[in-house]
Amino acid sequence: MIEATAVGRFQPGSAKKLTLVANLIRGRDVPTALRTLTFLLKPSKAPVIKTLRSAVANAIIKAGKAKLKEEDLVVTEVRVDQGPILKPRRWQPGPRGMATPIRKPTVHVRVRVATRKGTRI
Repeated sequence: MIEATAVGRFQPGSAKKLTLVANLIRGRDVPTALRTLTFLLKPSKAPVIKTLRSAVANAIIKAGKAKLKEEDLVVTEVRVDQGPILKPRRWQPGPRGMATPIRKPTVHVRVRVATRKGTRI
């Protein structure tokens, strides 16, 4: 059984929004997951697609001379962890004449793919 992992660190977006996207592809085979993400109408899908494609490429390279295709792979784990929040020196007007800082959240996306049980390589 071949497993491969890809980690996309410091991707823009909030962990809550990306977790909703990640829950849609967990446990699915790779072509179905890519198709689901392609037609999803959420802009926060970009970091997940990027990391999933990287994990698939890592698995194919790891297989070496074995003929491994996307159809043989399954998404076994998708994790979205909160990264650091970038706080630039800009402010936005807030209630009662106060100022609130502009916060830019980041996430770390981890995708693990593996071959199906019973797949010959």
